[in-house]
Amino acid sequence: MKKKRTIAIVSGLRIREATDGAESRTIEGYALKFGVRSRLLCDWWNNYYEVLEPGCVTREMLDKQDIKLTMFHDRQLVLARSNKGNGTLSYEVDKVGVKFWAEMPHTVDGDKALELVSRGDIAGCSFIYSTDEGDSENAVSYERLDEKGDDGEDILLRHVKRIDNVYDFTITTDPAYEQTDVSKREVEAAGIKFEQQPKPKQIDESKKRERINAVRERIASVGRDL
Repeated sequence: MKKKRTIAIVSGLRIREATDGAESRTIEGYALKFGVRSRLLCDWWNNYYEVLEPGCVTREMLDKQDIKLTMFHDRQLVLARSNKGNGTLSYEVDKVGVKFWAEMPHTVDGDKALELVSRGDIAGCSFIYSTDEGDSENAVSYERLDEKGDDGEDILLRHVKRIDNVYDFTITTDPAYEQTDVSKREVEAAGIKFEQQPKPKQIDESKKRERINAVRERIASVGRDL
């Protein structure tokens, strides 16, 4: 089962220095970093931190994607796109993570992105990805930590060992704090909820079979009476 997820980091976004003395319009930073623990997240069942393991992303995989560079994961605010390695969004995988850079378009959105990054109002990145949630050996595994959440539930550490798809990189305001409205929208847009959801009642399989057999017996008795 594949599910879209979002991870946000403080990546030190900056405007690349121009080499010819002209004003630079290139924004660069890290879309993701290996070995960095995320803020505390919640899905339907668990409280957990997430860590992207080195090697979970490869250049070969990224070159098969059409990754959009956006602001706040808004697909109406596209600043660049990778177009399977042939577009206006460039990237490389190194020991730190996935570094990207792109020249901002001469548009209202491009000018806005440059201004906000240069002022330091936008200082971080996040990205949306998916992986095979059912492959615990090669894709995702969990480790139980010696910590408890505010609700008293155990906290897990989610190890992401393989990412299958990357949908976008986004520049964002304050990804280090989950309380911000923007960060909350990013996570919830990917299907991850901050609110603790009630767990479903456990089904007693023996009682379930008894009910099924009782229904079958009633159906059979009706057939005999006709």
